[in-house]
Amino acid sequence: MKNKIRHNRPPLIRTIFSPRMLVAMLMGFSCGLPLLLTITVLQAWMKEEGVDLTVIGAMSLVGLPYTVKFLWAPLLDRYTLPFLGRRRGWMLMAQIALALSIAGLGMCAPRNHPWLLACSAFLVTFFSASQDIVVDAYRREDLSDEELGLGSSLCINGYRLGMLLASGGGLIMADFMAFRTVYLIMAACLLPGILTTLLAREPEITGERPRDLKTAVVEPLVEYFRRENALWILAFVLFYKIGDTMAMAMTTPFYLDIGFTKTEIGAVVKLFGTWATVGGGFVGGVIMLRLGIHRSLWVFGVFQAISVLGFAALARIGHSVAALSGVIAFENLSGGMGTAAYAAFMASITDRRFTATQYALLSSLMGIPRVLAAAPTGFLAKQFGWEGFFIVCTVMAVPGMLLLLKFAPWHPSAPSDVDNQFSNE
Repeated sequence: MKNKIRHNRPPLIRTIFSPRMLVAMLMGFSCGLPLLLTITVLQAWMKEEGVDLTVIGAMSLVGLPYTVKFLWAPLLDRYTLPFLGRRRGWMLMAQIALALSIAGLGMCAPRNHPWLLACSAFLVTFFSASQDIVVDAYRREDLSDEELGLGSSLCINGYRLGMLLASGGGLIMADFMAFRTVYLIMAACLLPGILTTLLAREPEITGERPRDLKTAVVEPLVEYFRRENALWILAFVLFYKIGDTMAMAMTTPFYLDIGFTKTEIGAVVKLFGTWATVGGGFVGGVIMLRLGIHRSLWVFGVFQAISVLGFAALARIGHSVAALSGVIAFENLSGGMGTAAYAAFMASITDRRFTATQYALLSSLMGIPRVLAAAPTGFLAKQFGWEGFFIVCTVMAVPGMLLLLKFAPWHPSAPSDVDNQFSNE
């Protein structure tokens, strides 16, 4: 049986360069582009227009749809629009509405009509979160279990490139043209995503779809909690990246405290680090084609923990651009691999009948440690010092790794045999 599985697995090169992987990356780009248009770029525009700092800070509330997107995800599982199919129909509608709302945001006057600006920004985040829901569901349904790892990594890399274009590119363009023009250009940058939606295939869904809205809301939860180890898996989603998250929350004060200049931080951490993360995501996706998702979670989890110890070593070394570059390279490579495996795992455990709802719930849950775990990091750094703080963050990675023993032990059989235990075809 194992030999048969390996024989049927598509060749590595063919998988990497398949049209489905290109679709995953382009859809990720469309999802990443809008995010910072309502944060970094909008804040810069409002500051330039002389908007009060209190109003600028309160504008962060427009990002609420990203946190509560699971509330309307059942609608996208239950209903199918009369064009392009269950997933592509909703995707096309969300993308067109998103492009129009970004253009509309650019037409606003931040100083004179801040409430209109807030409403326009809220529409951007709502349609952006809706696009995220459908893209995540589409990727799960379009890719096989063996392809999910690479597909997720390419989607994440596309997402990061979209964010980079919006924030870096948007701010650079704003030095040479009006913010209104910048937003119109960014709206036009969604055209590749729209074309991808029109040209991509609609996934084939096996199993009965939700019969009514009540089923679409209730059944995904019932189905999930009937599974063995359901609570352990939720705990894993919360804890797998908690050590890495805690460490990253305090890195900027850490760099400044040990003597790095803002230019050094920008060049090494932001520019070099971004491409190291993109590279890590791609490498992680290719490795997952061979190891499988569960084994990759073990390997990448260990790498993540070791990378946090690199910051403890940097605290002892002190100001050294070479040491910073080495630590950032390894941390961002391992972080990119871990994130790719993490996202692929969450997609792999969703039921294909309720992909949008279950993935939206899991991804919302994934965001909780970013807020709660980051809160006490300043206190811990003061109490233990920088070296002790990063050692504590490394120890915090241990519970997530131990949880893998409950539902994803390092199995001697072929990786595909193990990973399929949570598949719902």
